[in-house]
Amino acid sequence: MPKRFRLTRRFPVAMTEDGYRKLRNFAREAGLDEGEALSFLFENFNSVIDGDNLTHRLRLFNAELEERKR
Repeated sequence: MPKRFRLTRRFPVAMTEDGYRKLRNFAREAGLDEGEALSFLFENFNSVIDGDNLTHRLRLFNAELEERKR
């Protein structure tokens, strides 16, 4: 029997325009709203990422973060 889907947490999130655009596109293609799409991604995180690629991309993102904040 599937778990009941309840949104139990709400939190303010700051996202880049590019990140939010990609989230909206993913949610639309999957037939979900943005909150459901985020829940899906985090509940299935290890299944939907490539660990090696994640480490590399995270390093790049962190290196550019201060510059992107300006």
